[in-house]
Order: sequence, then C-alpha cells, then structure tokens
Amino acid sequence: MCRAFQFLSGPAVARGLLRDGTESLMSGLVMILMLAAGGAAPLQAAGWIELAPGIDWRELTPTGTPAAGDAAIVAIRVDPAAWELLLLYPDQHKDAPARTARQWADAHGLAIATNAGMFATDYRTHVGYMESRGHVVSQRFNSYQSVAVFDPSRAGRVPPFRIVDLDVLGTTLESLRRDYSSILQNLRLIKRPGINKWNQQDRAWSEAALAEDAQGRILFLFSRAVLAMSDFNREILSAGIGVVAAQHLEGGAESQLFVRLGDFVMELSGSYETPFGPGDDSPPAWPIPNVLGIRRRGAAAPGR
Repeated sequence: MCRAFQFLSGPAVARGLLRDGTESLMSGLVMILMLAAGGAAPLQAAGWIELAPGIDWRELTPTGTPAAGDAAIVAIRVDPAAWELLLLYPDQHKDAPARTARQWADAHGLAIATNAGMFATDYRTHVGYMESRGHVVSQRFNSYQSVAVFDPSRAGRVPPFRIVDLDVLGTTLESLRRDYSSILQNLRLIKRPGINKWNQQDRAWSEAALAEDAQGRILFLFSRAVLAMSDFNREILSAGIGVVAAQHLEGGAESQLFVRLGDFVMELSGSYETPFGPGDDSPPAWPIPNVLGIRRRGAAAPGR
C-alpha cells in the first residue's frame, strides 16, 4: 500500500514510496486512489477526487496537441469557506527575497502554494496592484483588467473570494477596497461569465492560473502542457469545471504549483516559454518572491 508520493515532472507519472521502502512508478490517478489509510479511496464526483474536505483534484486532458510538455492540465478546487486564501510576500515576514512554492508552504504551513503573479526586474515587486489584509504591498495599478479579491471586511455580505473585471461599469479599486482587504491585480485570461479574452497567437508557455467557478470556489490551474493562452482558455472553458473568470499568475520556468495534504504531495513546475526557453527539460523550481497559499481556516502558522 502506498503511503506517500510526489509528482516528478508532471501529473501523468508519480513515484511512490512503498511500505518496504522500495519505489514504484505508476499513474497519478492510481496513486491518489490508494492514499487513504486501509486502502479506502477518497470521494469522487464528476471527475473530481477529494483530497481533503473542501479541496478536490482533477486532471484535464487537452483536446489539442501541446507544443511540448505533459499533455494534462491539473485543476485544484478549493472551498473558500473552509480554507483561507493567503497572500505572502518577503517584507511581511522578513524572509529572504524569494523561495520556491514548496519552501513557502513549508515555512508557513500551507496546503497549497503557487505564484501570486509576475514580478519586476528587482525579482521582488509585483507588477500590478497588490494589497494583503490592508497592507499595500505594490501600488503599481496598471492596465490589467483582472483583480482577485478576498478577506472580506463585510463577512457574510459579500463572497469570500471573487475574480472581478475592472472594465465593468461601477467597478473601481476604491469600491473593492471598501469590501475586501486583500486585492491582487493580474493579467486577465477569462472575463466573467466565461469569455475568452485572448486572440490566437504563436507564443506559448507552461501556465499557472487562478480561476473562479460558478459556485464561487477557488481554482488553481497548472499546465505544463505548452499552450497559447487562447488555447489554454478554450481548454478550461470546455472542460466542464464551471470556470467563469480567470487570471494569469505566471508562465514558463517560473510557474509552479505545490500541494501537500496528508500523504498527497505534488510539486509541479513549468519549463517552456517561447521565445525564451523553447525546451522541455525539467529544471529545479525557481525561487519566487510572492505566493498565493491555502491554509485550513483556524490553523496556526508553524513557529519559526
């Protein structure tokens, strides 16, 4: 019986550690079904596999042929009523300028960690507006039309998480700040209620994205499969996972997603971006300065 595993280069193949200490290669899906103690399989519904109450995993197979990379898109669905979304950055904790997603998760007790967005040439500053629980981390309010908002100041009167389009009449940064204390501006992929905002282009890359579904749940999406963003958008809109809005977090070698829930451990990182790195090797995860993380509500961060 498998007790622990970690994805290596992509979601299709996993390396398992057996009870006798030997290693075994098998499909990620089979590994997940073996996770529960005593061999009981996690709950499954409409293609989703429950990793923990309020967190589900699903693997999407692109209908087209990616330019490179594993032919799968990983989706992690999170109920924001049960899990809190955190925005972490170096100054907040007097950390070193950057860590990998896994290192951020280890340091702060996160179940999930991924990029918070693109950063400037100082390898520190978020390129758009960023505010975390009332502290303005980056004042760079730019032309990007997608804003993720969470940590509501009027709990119960507004959703705990939303991805908002700034080009909707009446939506302003000031109005959002009245309702939410955490705000993250990024490049828009999909406009509500499910409109692909990218035209076809030649450039393609591995992708880490943040999305919202029709029930207001958080979706972390990771594609090591190399796709143009117009194609990536079409894939996730046609996958039946209820995406209504999405924003770009990072592409290419910097993109990553780390998940640790009990025995389930998954670490994914991108490798390809035209024209900067047109290859399909598996480099180590890059340090990233700002991350989005998930922690169970009420759980304390580990002492450091």
